[in-house]
Amino acid sequence: MPATAPIDWDDAYSNFAYIPNGFEYPAKWLAEAAAFRAEMHEEGLLKTDLEYGQHSRNRLDLFMPRGDLRGLAVFVHGGYWMEDFDKSAWSHLARGAIAHGFAVAIPSYALCPQVRVSDITVQVGLAITRAASEVAGPIHLAGHSAGGHLVARMATVTSPLNQAIRHRIRKIVPISAIADMRPLMKTEMNATLHLDAVEARLESPALLEPQENIDVTAWVGAGERPEFLRQTALLANIWSGFDCRVDAVEEAGKHHADVIEGLVDPDHQLTRTLLCL
Repeated sequence: MPATAPIDWDDAYSNFAYIPNGFEYPAKWLAEAAAFRAEMHEEGLLKTDLEYGQHSRNRLDLFMPRGDLRGLAVFVHGGYWMEDFDKSAWSHLARGAIAHGFAVAIPSYALCPQVRVSDITVQVGLAITRAASEVAGPIHLAGHSAGGHLVARMATVTSPLNQAIRHRIRKIVPISAIADMRPLMKTEMNATLHLDAVEARLESPALLEPQENIDVTAWVGAGERPEFLRQTALLANIWSGFDCRVDAVEEAGKHHADVIEGLVDPDHQLTRTLLCL
């Protein structure tokens, strides 16, 4: 039997190279986010730069609904824990949830190599806690790519969230999440992430026990790189052996850059799944 060819892990995690005009998406996100921020600011429904920690990037924006408040949704952005994205690029993703009466918090966080991935996990816990102090009611979490990893971490027994916040969480939707971080140690990006075997294991949701009774939908675009399909299936498969509710969705026709667009539409199934509608 011929030997199996070694996996090119850098290629496995290279998303935009496989998306037509993929590198145009960041500018598109920024433009759509800026327009939505201006709209919400004009209506007095945007609270900007709420501090949740001491780092200059420990800030979040909070978008308020136009009618009665039903709860809090939080979106955590991606970028492999190191790319220079922040909260200002994702504001438009709040549109779907606020139409259903949810406030939406979108945090920035400090990036590698200034901090470690485990530090970012703690920061996201602090951001959620800060947002929860502003908004009463149930909490629903979504995150994309590295952000998907971070919200999945909030669902584990080693979550940095305290019990009061955990008890308010109704739904977690990791989108295109990295559930097992060990392959990243074999990529060039690890020169920035500085993952070692211990941290990779302790920060991998698929290698951790989920909280009891947590409700998780692992979401991924059907047209994404095979590694992201594998990682999504892995999380759902392993966590289905615990006392929690978990399923997986492969959204037809979506790739890594446009899989988040459903959050803009109040009637899209991604928004409805996040909000348990």
